[in-house]
Amino acid sequence: MLLELARWLQGLENFFSLFNYLTFRGILAALTSLFLSLWWGPALIRRLAQYKGGQPIRQDGPQTHFSKAGTPTMGGALILIAVLAAVLLWGDLRNKYVWVVLAVMLAFGAIGWYDDWIKIVKRDPNGLKSRWKYLLQSLFGLAAGLFLFYSADVPAATTFYIPLFKAIALPLVGVSFVAIAYFWIVGFSNAVNLTDGLDGLAIMPTVLVACALGVFAYASGHAEFSEYLQIPRIPGAGELVIICAAIAGAGLGFLWFNTYPAMVFMGDIGALALGAALGAIAVIVRQELVLVIMGGIFVIETLSVMIQVASFKLTGRRVFRMAPIHHHFELKGWPEPRVIVRFWIISVILVLVGLATLKVR
Repeated sequence: MLLELARWLQGLENFFSLFNYLTFRGILAALTSLFLSLWWGPALIRRLAQYKGGQPIRQDGPQTHFSKAGTPTMGGALILIAVLAAVLLWGDLRNKYVWVVLAVMLAFGAIGWYDDWIKIVKRDPNGLKSRWKYLLQSLFGLAAGLFLFYSADVPAATTFYIPLFKAIALPLVGVSFVAIAYFWIVGFSNAVNLTDGLDGLAIMPTVLVACALGVFAYASGHAEFSEYLQIPRIPGAGELVIICAAIAGAGLGFLWFNTYPAMVFMGDIGALALGAALGAIAVIVRQELVLVIMGGIFVIETLSVMIQVASFKLTGRRVFRMAPIHHHFELKGWPEPRVIVRFWIISVILVLVGLATLKVR
């Protein structure tokens, strides 16, 4: 909205040409979402506390978690509202990729909201049944993949690239492209949700990955940078910088309240939405494998659950003391803040490795 106003005012005063720069609008989007989340956070937490219900605590989990019972959840709504407001203010609303990512984020957020609502309002700790949750995720993931494939206007937008190997590029047909888009959007949605088990554990890696994806989006949308870095040129993808910046700003604002000991939990409404948004952005800028590297914490958490379930079903034995793996370290005696910060450090390293692929090609 404000971008259109700035473009009109540019004819009157050259100062407003600043708003044509993605970097400037990205900074404004980050600051806007950060300010809004800090401003609205206390009121939202008070409102959520009125429901007198919090995230269900696993009875077989670490005993230190029992004191968290009753902590308000659904705090991810704060992130989504702040991101939406910042993008609507500073984003180019004529850009199709902006609407695709927003639609994915809000659709998965709605699934998470309904799941959290069942847990809190209806007092059902199981929430939305897994088959219905997965069905809804699948429908939205497939819809996003189909739209991106049929609206692609350059060959690079439907080509699969391998990091480190500039000569390897695999053109994708409809089925393969949609399958990849589906698995990345739905997969990372659930991966972030599995990671969201400790105070601040999921949101900081999300902020880091969003910032890094913003770099890829900016370079992919820039003709000279994409050619120099030898990454796919996706016209219009640069506008995703605004969404990435808004996620980073809103995420840091949420962390203000979610840091140990948390005043509010993200809930499925935030975790499912943010994971799906990261997956969608990676698919658009054709950096799916780089997201696997940078989001390695999410991948490890998911694999730990898969390994645990498979091992128990096949052998009757558990590989980890508890899955996801962050609970394993807690049960080994690591204090919760130590687990969180060490996972953050690993996330920083993985994001830097992912960014290094920009030049190592």
